[in-house]
Amino acid sequence: MRLEGKVVIITGASSGIGRASVKRFCEEGATVIGCDIETEQLSSLSSECRELPGKMIPMKLDVTDRERVQGAVQEIKESYGRIDGLINNAGVTRDALLQKMSEEDWDMVMNVNLKGVFNMTQFVAPVMIEQGSGSIVNTSSIVGVYGNIGQSNYAASKAALNGITKTWAKEFTRKGARIRVNSVAPGFTKTPMLDSVPEKIITALEEKIPLKRMGEPEEIADVYLFLVSEESSYLTGQVIGVDGGLVL
Repeated sequence: MRLEGKVVIITGASSGIGRASVKRFCEEGATVIGCDIETEQLSSLSSECRELPGKMIPMKLDVTDRERVQGAVQEIKESYGRIDGLINNAGVTRDALLQKMSEEDWDMVMNVNLKGVFNMTQFVAPVMIEQGSGSIVNTSSIVGVYGNIGQSNYAASKAALNGITKTWAKEFTRKGARIRVNSVAPGFTKTPMLDSVPEKIITALEEKIPLKRMGEPEEIADVYLFLVSEESSYLTGQVIGVDGGLVL
């Protein structure tokens, strides 16, 4: 098993890519702390992982609550002695054209998608630096690279993550620690975020993708797994598109 003995935190764990990632990491023997604000979904996920080689620990956590994040990371360190991986997967959308976008919707997206990543990483990184190793994966988006109409807030938050990824990849290795930091930029993926998109728009989007289909959450989870495993030991500071060729 590729992650046996590893301790990994995954935020936004209750659904979509996060849920698929928790299962995938447990299949490979990891102890996974699955964090989310949706406690019922976390509980059902924990039950689904019960028969897998690894272990899933549900933890209610709002990544925008800085004090709670600090306490949670301390709890994890005290319980397991180390943190080998952090998947900053929690994210939200509040779409609108710029002229119609409210300040509240702008702030919500930036707080969860960007400040939440800042909060988690600022407290996890010192643990990794102290132990001398670790892998951090930030969930970006192709929207953060190429933009998208009606998603000024989302695009800004994801573009910022790409810059932060490259900065942290440099910062966290200054004293010899092997902390790798990468971003994954999914394309259109079958997650609850797309539930409200009309079918005709989904069909039109699929026609633009060279592989002619949406991505599956499990396909993104496999890339996360690669980035946390030792198979990617010489990979850091990268923004990896997983989009079926949409950006070609």
